[in-house]
Amino acid sequence: MTRRLLLSYLAITLIVLVVLEIPLAIFYSQREEERLIADAERDAVVLASFYEDVLQLGFQADTAPAVDYAARTGARIVLVDTDGISVLDTGAAADRDFSTRPEIQTALSGRRAAGIRRSDTLDTDILFVAVPVASGGVVYGSLRLTLDAHEVTERIQRFWIALVAVAAVVLVSVAGIGWAIARSVTRPIRELEASARRFADGDLQTTNLDPEAPPEIAALGESMNAMAARLEQLIDAQRAFVGDASHQLRTPLTALRLRLENLETRLSDEADIAETSAAINEIERLAALVSDLLQLARAEEHPAVEPIDAGPVVADRVETWSALAAEQNVDLELHGPTGQVWVRAIPGAVEQILDNSIDNALRVTQPGTAVEIHLRPGTTTTKIEIRDHGPGLSDDDKVRAVQRFWRGENSTPGTGLGLAIARSLAEGGAGTLELDDTPGGGLTVVVELPGETGP
Repeated sequence: MTRRLLLSYLAITLIVLVVLEIPLAIFYSQREEERLIADAERDAVVLASFYEDVLQLGFQADTAPAVDYAARTGARIVLVDTDGISVLDTGAAADRDFSTRPEIQTALSGRRAAGIRRSDTLDTDILFVAVPVASGGVVYGSLRLTLDAHEVTERIQRFWIALVAVAAVVLVSVAGIGWAIARSVTRPIRELEASARRFADGDLQTTNLDPEAPPEIAALGESMNAMAARLEQLIDAQRAFVGDASHQLRTPLTALRLRLENLETRLSDEADIAETSAAINEIERLAALVSDLLQLARAEEHPAVEPIDAGPVVADRVETWSALAAEQNVDLELHGPTGQVWVRAIPGAVEQILDNSIDNALRVTQPGTAVEIHLRPGTTTTKIEIRDHGPGLSDDDKVRAVQRFWRGENSTPGTGLGLAIARSLAEGGAGTLELDDTPGGGLTVVVELPGETGP
């Protein structure tokens, strides 16, 4: 919108400049030419009256006045008789035929001819004035005065250039002032746009309205703030419900599992034992789901981030999971620095991300292979990669795998919330979590967290 306002200001200014300056330039050009022609025509009439007797009575022409005038002004004077033959010429020899010249023909017919034309021979603009030499209504000849008009032409060109320069200065000034005005006018709209982007990113903090905003923009801002506040209430209520429900369900599920386990010890029928064992497994899966929902609700609260030394955290989680990996005949390998690697993240997020990612990797990794954890510090971000050598995922499944409750095949163990929780924790600290292919086959969880210089 700022660009459109600026272009409209410039377009209006350009139209005004064209409407004003072009007629002014044309008027100035015509005035300068007419002034020069009028001066030359006046001088030509004076000279023609001086040579009137020469042509009428056939006297010898005195060249002194014409030569003096030519020396002072740089003009060329040509005096011709009724046949168009030159009697006097300050620029060439006399007795030349000028009868074919249009201005001479016009003057010999009793009318004056004047104008400015381009001379290809002299490569310049020439002003010409031809007046009849007459007495008592009888034309005895004609006097033509020609003058180099390049000074007038250059003066007119300089005037045009000055007008163009003025227009350029005006346009630049209007562009600067218009840009400032357009930015000021569109500032409330830009603030609303930034608020809308924040709302889309999940930040529902209300915006302080610009007191100088137009009423329509202010009303829109108030509506957006009300919408954000209402959405935040609904989301908080949803998170609270999920968290409370998950927390409240854990106790009865634990009690139910204990009762079924006690019942299983007193059963003797194999079919009953099998059914009870299946029920216990389902309760365990339901308990895991409730626990993951509680973790997801906490992850989406996005508490304040803090500086965290990721190096010891990664090493600790690798050591913790190594025992389970060894039971599955899987090597859990750590690659990266062993010293301090500071990042900014939600407290406990790095541990949870690693636990969920390593748990998923061990579920799909075949015995005899390895799960690799790479810690890669950078200047602005630190990257943590968890690589498995399992079957991997297609590009479409990579997109769905970080969504809630996606488990691939129904036979895949888990709740389908592990990677969704990990991604929410990473994004809560302004990081990212993406899935990529492992070289040679498998899946790689790539986590990027903002770097930090220290606590």
